[in-house]
Amino acid sequence: MPRIVNAYIEITPFDLMKYEVDKASGYLRVDRPQRTSSQPPSLYGFIPQTYCGERVRRLAPGCERGDGDPLDICVISERPINHSEVLLRACVWGEAQEIDDLPPALLERIEHYFSTYKLVPGEPPNISVAGRYGYESAAQVISAAMADYAEMFGGME
Repeated sequence: MPRIVNAYIEITPFDLMKYEVDKASGYLRVDRPQRTSSQPPSLYGFIPQTYCGERVRRLAPGCERGDGDPLDICVISERPINHSEVLLRACVWGEAQEIDDLPPALLERIEHYFSTYKLVPGEPPNISVAGRYGYESAAQVISAAMADYAEMFGGME
């Protein structure tokens, strides 16, 4: 698995609104306002031509099914990118080769964001961060999501 993937950016750290590509039309739509004071800690989007189906589920202990969406991705950039709806090539950041090579404060912000970004006032949280996984695990998930996509949609062009 290469260390470079394409990423479609849906939201930036400067967005107070959660956007998502509408699967039927292909256009970016407003999904919901960010409900907490937590802002995205990095560029956020998905890896095109991936799908979280059965193969991805098998790599996520305790999950009953894949979420049926493309694989999410956070992209860390040394330069501010304040525009979404862009496709970029994401690679390992700086000298980092593993997730633990990233600044601890950044990892904490990413974990906090993902543990709170779907909170609904008055409802119990339905997300937990299960841990941190390195490159090998990420490569397995990306490969599985690509295979799930190929099975679901007939392959990549």
